Amino acid sequence: MIAVDSDVFVIDLRYPRDPKSKDNKAFTEELVQSGRGATTIFNLLEICGILSYNLNREQLHSLFHYFPKRYNLKILPEHSPRYLPRLPLPRVRKVIARKTALGDALILSLLESYTDVKLIVSWNVKHLQDRIDVEVLTPTEALERGIV
Repeated sequence: MIAVDSDVFVIDLRYPRDPKSKDNKAFTEELVQSGRGATTIFNLLEICGILSYNLNREQLHSLFHYFPKRYNLKILPEHSPRYLPRLPLPRVRKVIARKTALGDALILSLLESYTDVKLIVSWNVKHLQDRIDVEVLTPTEALERGIV
């Protein structure tokens, strides 16, 4: 399973003129085809929060509910995106101690509980690498390696 960070989706949904957009689009298209993608409920909420400035309530509702289908991916935890998962506070504090912001700490704490997550894809590699025992690549690097 390939875990994908919020920034990849935000660029795809909102910033088509971003300099990274071409590689980002190629990556998201490969991700949809592969069906190997996942993101966390925390990422989905972060994406909704970022896009809330430009979307009305109905559009936000649709984004939240149809996002997994749009990108052919799983939302972790898989059993229900209707609640926030319980994460042991010591686990979250352990990740924060690795010099990690709260949002990233919640995401990484959740991903650490999934042994089938083999890769995280993000444009913010420096915020995630060395904070989890999973390889972190940019979408460009993932495409170059043929990982998707």
